[in-house]
Amino acid sequence: MAEFSLDLNEEQRDLRDWVHGFAAEVVRPAAAEWDAREETPWPIIQEAAKVGLYGFEFLATCWADPTGLSLPIASEELFWGDAGIGLGIFGTSLAVAAIYGAGTPDQLVEWVPQCFGDVDQPAVAAFCTTEPEAGSDVGSMRTRAVYDEATDEWVLNGQKAYATNGGIAGVHVVTASIEPELGSRGQAAFVVPPGTPGLNATRKLRKLGLRASHTADVFLDDVRVPGRCLLGGKEALDERLARARTGQRASGQAAMRTFELSRPTVGAQALGVARAAYEYALDYAKERVQFGRPIIENQAVAFALADMKMEIDAARLLVWRASWMGRNNRPFTAGEGSMSKLKAGEVAVSVTDKAVQLLGGAGFLRDHPVERWYRDAKIYTIFEGTSEIQRLVISRAISGMQIR
Repeated sequence: MAEFSLDLNEEQRDLRDWVHGFAAEVVRPAAAEWDAREETPWPIIQEAAKVGLYGFEFLATCWADPTGLSLPIASEELFWGDAGIGLGIFGTSLAVAAIYGAGTPDQLVEWVPQCFGDVDQPAVAAFCTTEPEAGSDVGSMRTRAVYDEATDEWVLNGQKAYATNGGIAGVHVVTASIEPELGSRGQAAFVVPPGTPGLNATRKLRKLGLRASHTADVFLDDVRVPGRCLLGGKEALDERLARARTGQRASGQAAMRTFELSRPTVGAQALGVARAAYEYALDYAKERVQFGRPIIENQAVAFALADMKMEIDAARLLVWRASWMGRNNRPFTAGEGSMSKLKAGEVAVSVTDKAVQLLGGAGFLRDHPVERWYRDAKIYTIFEGTSEIQRLVISRAISGMQIR
């Protein structure tokens, strides 16, 4: 019988320590500045590229880990440094995951390097799927893609909301509806190459948290892209649409495939935020003296910290399980991917809230980073599927019924 172990192997430990060192030495000291500036941290992205933390080779190495744990480990450590800068560095990976998950080998070779640029001039990429009227309800997507057979081009029209790196990206990956009557089964994903006319992002969005990560609405006005920009190719799309028209079960649709690949990793990001807040609150409680003794000697404080630690560790186990299952093609029969993201996101909110409370008035000040972590944590119960949507996925999986 094979030995069971939760010990990380040497490569995973080295990865964890390397990313943690970058987060501690480069990311965390700059976090408050870039949060206040609300700008993309290009110098830090470039530094990440120089050391090999930003680029497809890094992602490919993580994805190749047969345990599936390398990317969650790296994500937790980087986002322990700062979530806004972390998303500035890792935000491109969502577009890359879409290309990797739906694209052909030729498309992977052509577009992925352009997502990252090079060390001297790094670029970012954007995955654009959410719309003003189609957030959780992906079947209501209004962005349309029409094929122009005469020119072998697709023409895209519509609006995307809350796009990470929207407008500042070189490569945009855009989901669009081909046959609206088929709902989510009638959708596909397209690469919009750098400099394509008709794609505009006129307004950068100002956010509660993750302020070092650029977010914008993206508008597509008669955006024409070559046929080769349809991820997966037209033949595969035609076959999929034909099956959908006859009521056959589809293998998945563009946006949801990408989210299924990414949810455990997003959960790991939330863990990084939660762990940062817990560690800071723990150190503060040991040092803060009230009524002649450190406040951690008060049972209420000590028990709060115990709960914080327990919830973080429990969430990590869910993230690791889902990551292992995804890497080894084990089906999420009980919504395990959604479980991991749901638990980790809600733990991040709870732990950062407790951290602010334990610091008291100091926790409300920008002199301490817990207020930033508190603001950053909230997004993890919202983006890439709200907590309510995760519960819907889980409930449908365990019941076999179409819960609404």
